[in-house]
Parts: sequence; structure tokens; C-alpha cells
Amino acid sequence: MSTPLVIKIGGAIMESPQALIELFKVVKTLQNTNQAIIIVHGGGCVADELLAKAGYTSKKVNGLRVSEPEHMAIITGALAGTVNKALVASANTVGISAVGLALHDGQMIKCTPAEEFLGCVGVPKANNNAFINGLVASNNVAIISSIGSLDNGQLVNVNADDAAVAISQLVNGNLILLTDVAGVKGASGEYLESLNYNDAQQLIEQGVIDGGMIAKVNAAFTAATQLRRSIAVASWKTPEQLITLQQGNVFGTRIEPNC
Repeated sequence: MSTPLVIKIGGAIMESPQALIELFKVVKTLQNTNQAIIIVHGGGCVADELLAKAGYTSKKVNGLRVSEPEHMAIITGALAGTVNKALVASANTVGISAVGLALHDGQMIKCTPAEEFLGCVGVPKANNNAFINGLVASNNVAIISSIGSLDNGQLVNVNADDAAVAISQLVNGNLILLTDVAGVKGASGEYLESLNYNDAQQLIEQGVIDGGMIAKVNAAFTAATQLRRSIAVASWKTPEQLITLQQGNVFGTRIEPNC
């Protein structure tokens, strides 16, 4: 089995059905070259919409969602239900055998409670790769939502970037974080080809890297350092570049390990 490629996508791509289809066409092309693919997704925009319809207000701290206990049924339904099953259905339309999962299926990922002010949020850790390895070996694409559970069975929301890092560690895979921008911007507004830890911290202090990109960049550094390989942060709007990535070409911003 090839080294799996873990692709993290955000909920924003759900607003562009054609972009989603184009991404899955590329995934199918990669599969045809015997590249194992795993997709991890969030879905914050869908969760926000459903929470608003229910009369709830979402809060975020440093780009991280505060998941109140009374919000969890809606958040779980949005991510593990609506978004996950829509992604599986889209993958099926281009001939991909896709399986929709949550993080705790097959005991893949174990979660511990995050900081209390975040509410029902979990910190993911790789646990058991037998289930996911079997799926991938059978030429399936696992599509994994960022919903997990604690040891006591409580469902928790997990930052999708952190979830993708944990899945990458689980399968010792390469990771690419797809977002709605072409990479990480530098102080002059240009997209950076590569980024090291010290430069990233400086850009965060300057406010150049802010909001949700802070969590994304920090997750990428965690993954790069633990996996001992660079991680790409790039746009889902040009999915064909995933193919050139296999050939060693630059795609988005490469996050370098913090050695």
C-alpha cells in the first residue's frame, strides 16, 4: 500500500458543488495510480447555519469554535450527518467507493477534553489503525468527520485541522490542508512557498496570520514536526495541482518541520 495522502477540506467547499466534484475527480485519478486517499473534513459554515436556525449563537476564540453542550446535537448532525453524507454522495458520483466515518469509528482516534472554556471539544490522539488500514487496502476512500468521543462516550467536536493531523499520524501519511485561499500570506501580502516555525510565530505576532489560519498553521507545524515531513497548506480551488504535488512540485505553502 502506498503512503496514504490525507486531505483535509473545510466546510466552505460545500458551497461550491462543482468544485467538490472537481476535487473528487482528481481523487479518483490519484486512486487510479494506486495512491491511497483519506479525507478529513470540518463543516463549520453548515453548523453555524443550523445553529442560527435553532436560535443559537456560535462563539469562536482564536479561530476555535466554542461547542456548548446544548449545541452538540446540532453540531454532530451537521458534521457527521449532513456534511459527511453529502461528501460521500458526491464521491460516489465519480465512481469512488467512499465510506463516511467519525473519528471514534473503529477506535481510530481517542479524544481527551480540551480546555474547559471551549465546551464539548476534544483533543484527538491516534489510537488504532487496523480499521482504517483495512478500508484503504480495499481501495476505499474514508471520509472522516471531525466528531469524536471521550472515554465516557460523550461526543465532542474536534478542530478539523487537528483531526487531520491525528489521522495522518495514525496512518503515517502525508497531509495537505485544503482551504479557500492559495496558501499562507507573508507580511507583504504574497503567498509564501514555504514557512518555518520562527517566521510563522513572528507573522502571528504581527497579526499577518490571524483568525482560523492560526489554528491551521499551528496544526500543520504539529503534523510536520511529528511526521518529520513538510505539510502543504493550499487551495481546493485548484485541485488538479494535487497531481503535480506527487511529482515534487510546489503547491500552496509548505510548512516545514520545527527541528
